[in-house]
Amino acid sequence: MMVMTRRRWLARLARDERGVSAVEFALLAPLMIGLYLGCAEISDGVAADRKVSLTAAAVANLTSQVTTISTADMNNILDASAAIIVPYSANNLKITVSCLNIDANKNVTVKWTATRNGGVAGSTSVPSALKVPNSQLVLSEVSYAYKPTVGYTITGTLTLSDHMFMSPRISAPSYNNASCT
Repeated sequence: MMVMTRRRWLARLARDERGVSAVEFALLAPLMIGLYLGCAEISDGVAADRKVSLTAAAVANLTSQVTTISTADMNNILDASAAIIVPYSANNLKITVSCLNIDANKNVTVKWTATRNGGVAGSTSVPSALKVPNSQLVLSEVSYAYKPTVGYTITGTLTLSDHMFMSPRISAPSYNNASCT
């Protein structure tokens, strides 16, 4: 008799579908939450990387438009980067602006450099297509210490960086009485 009752109870339990949705939700919820947070984290990282690229381009562009740059002018150019990087903190932003002189033999020398927040290690080499004899280039290098909102425990702080070469618009800019030619 007891065996029969157990069989009926198991058969009735097998036909019962009332908790199926709860079990499916319990299995899928962690996966869906992880996907959502991962997508949000990736899009925020891509947005921060885009802001770093925009900052590098803007700093090079502003520097290449003038012929003489005072310390106050350079501070204004570098301050503009804080407005571009918003909503991210400008405190995590390192910037280096340099004027490069290319001689007749295509040798590149740095004539002057300005930095903000420690600057960026200038390891960027000039591509051969940009080595035009007897010319100058403005090089802007930007790096940003990006700390993901959720994934920082996995990745830690990521360094996003970009650089931009730009030809001077009028003539090679001088900075703090240092000529670029």
